[in-house]
Amino acid sequence: MTVIDWDVAVNTGVRLVRPGPQVDLSDARQAVAQLRELSTVAAGHVREFTGMNPLEPAGPAVIVDRPGWIRANVDGFRVVLEPVLQQMGAERLNTSPAGNLTSAVGSRITGVQLGAVLSYLAGKVLGQYELFLPPGPDGTTPTGRLTLVAPNIVNTEREMDVDARDFRLWVCLHEETHRMQFTATPWLRAYVQELMQELLLSSEMDAAALIDRLRAAGEAVADAVRGGRDSNLLTAFQTPEQKEIMDRVTAVMSLAEGHGDYVMDAVGPEVVPTVERIRARFQKRRETLNPLDRIMRQLLGMDLKMRQYEEGAAFVSAVVGQVGMTEFNKVWTSPETLPTLTEIRDPNAWIDRVVRPAAIAE
Repeated sequence: MTVIDWDVAVNTGVRLVRPGPQVDLSDARQAVAQLRELSTVAAGHVREFTGMNPLEPAGPAVIVDRPGWIRANVDGFRVVLEPVLQQMGAERLNTSPAGNLTSAVGSRITGVQLGAVLSYLAGKVLGQYELFLPPGPDGTTPTGRLTLVAPNIVNTEREMDVDARDFRLWVCLHEETHRMQFTATPWLRAYVQELMQELLLSSEMDAAALIDRLRAAGEAVADAVRGGRDSNLLTAFQTPEQKEIMDRVTAVMSLAEGHGDYVMDAVGPEVVPTVERIRARFQKRRETLNPLDRIMRQLLGMDLKMRQYEEGAAFVSAVVGQVGMTEFNKVWTSPETLPTLTEIRDPNAWIDRVVRPAAIAE
């Protein structure tokens, strides 16, 4: 049975997404060509600075528009969710007459909801390393794909009034760091996918639970509109078991995002002359959101993501500052060497657990 109508999700997202900025055709072509070129330039800088080595050739980033980003992300959701839904089996999803109604009507409703969320995000995301891709024509699963959303990058650099080439390279440095994390660490992609699937399987997806979730989501929306500070759709759905898994998801995402921010800013002064101006304006832009953006970010847990950038970057900076990049890179050895959420907030605890025992053993 289908719990999410994927076609409805794509069609809704593409219909609702706002058009990008007005750009002359020649300027648009120049932006696409330059982003491809700068993604390759950035990959070299990231490799040299981090000391990490990709296990496969990278090639330039894939440049997409907003509808292209929506289609790619629906594909990604399918890759993660469909095995989970098969594992749940029809008996968990369809245990009552209400369950039949949920499957018939709910799949379209859920598709509309997913499409609406993606239409909002498609206007915000600058770039992304897509971890979860459908199998290619030969049946093999690609390890991932780096995409840059050209209209959003152009729109942001215009709004911030910064040097276009510098800003594009700065964005590429962050996104290429994500590509490096996953192409140099072969186990990381499967680990993240397992965490996501574990999180989803930890919830009962019968009709009653679905109604409870919708009620919780409605309360979260109402609370956010009233100005509540801590509601988002992620926390609205958490059982104690889910919270424990969510802490592990948050820890690995904080590491990945913080590492990306740390590398982009550390490499920046050497290769991006206006990096200080870009960072200052980018930070100010994050802080001065309009009310709708603030509510949407809160609901979608994006405020949580902003904290992940800050805490993760502080963790990386503290560890590299104390023990150096080579010792920091032990973080990528195995799932056991990843920091816990507590260690993200207490870098010395991670150093004491991972780096110091290894040094003594040697």
